[in-house]
Amino acid sequence: MNRFRLSPLLRWTLVLLAMFALVSPAAAELREYGLWWTPEAATKGAHHVDNLFVFIFWLTAIVFVATQAVYVWFLIKYRRKRGVPAHYSHGNNTLEIWWTIIPAAIFIGLVIWSNRIWYRELRAPAPADSIQIDLVSYQYGWHVRNPGSDGKLGAYKAQLTAKENWFGTEPDDEAGRDDYQSEGIVTVPVGRPVHILLRSLDVIHAFYVPEFRMYQDAIPGRMIDWVWFEATKIGNYELACSQLCGSGHYNMKAKMNVVSQEEYDKFVREKSKAAAIEFEKKKAAQAAPPAVAPAATAETVSPPAAPAVAAR
Repeated sequence: MNRFRLSPLLRWTLVLLAMFALVSPAAAELREYGLWWTPEAATKGAHHVDNLFVFIFWLTAIVFVATQAVYVWFLIKYRRKRGVPAHYSHGNNTLEIWWTIIPAAIFIGLVIWSNRIWYRELRAPAPADSIQIDLVSYQYGWHVRNPGSDGKLGAYKAQLTAKENWFGTEPDDEAGRDDYQSEGIVTVPVGRPVHILLRSLDVIHAFYVPEFRMYQDAIPGRMIDWVWFEATKIGNYELACSQLCGSGHYNMKAKMNVVSQEEYDKFVREKSKAAAIEFEKKKAAQAAPPAVAPAATAETVSPPAAPAVAAR
């Protein structure tokens, strides 16, 4: 009987494995919003990121199971036995060389693979027909500037950026007369490349839409101009800041609405028309001469008050 007694360490290991096996089915149940796995990809080229993610997931899963199986096997095979002295082993140099070379080769391969995806999908130049959207992040929200019916954004200057002029636009720029702005809402068409001009007014923020498989930091004092995507599915998504940017970080998000091309064109016409009217009003107000007070006349001028005389 003593020959089959298990050590306390092995007994606790078996208990923990049994508990894990019982709890796993409940933990693996799909949640309402699919948080157990990645959300469905919604941009062109996102499947390349998914392929890399799935490969790394299964690679680590296989390595984990294999190493833990060897670990448990060693615990059982080389457990303490009555009358059997411990044996010291220096190791196996050949085996150590191989288990250093193999992981190094895998990591180098992952670096090459991931960098190819980065430069091909995320850092490639935006197509010429892209819709440019100026996105300015701040604590804790997103200012959005969209091109009007002409499809062009007005020019901006960094030195003009202020609390009254989030985007640093030039007030007299005719190219920006129909640009319209929104707060926390980005509307883009499906099947059309969108080029994001990303900036930050205060601290480091991050542009992150899980369904787009896209993440990019926004850095104060720098224009990030290489972010672009092409949505493939109509839907309402969430743009969230994924950099810890302060106490209100948890609520720094915006709506990312992907609509049909027809709906987008109608939306832009309405918004750009209103923006153009507002632009002309401001321009007219700036061009109008300042109001001058009417000149005083003899009839309207009151005589000076008599000086006060002290009583004797």
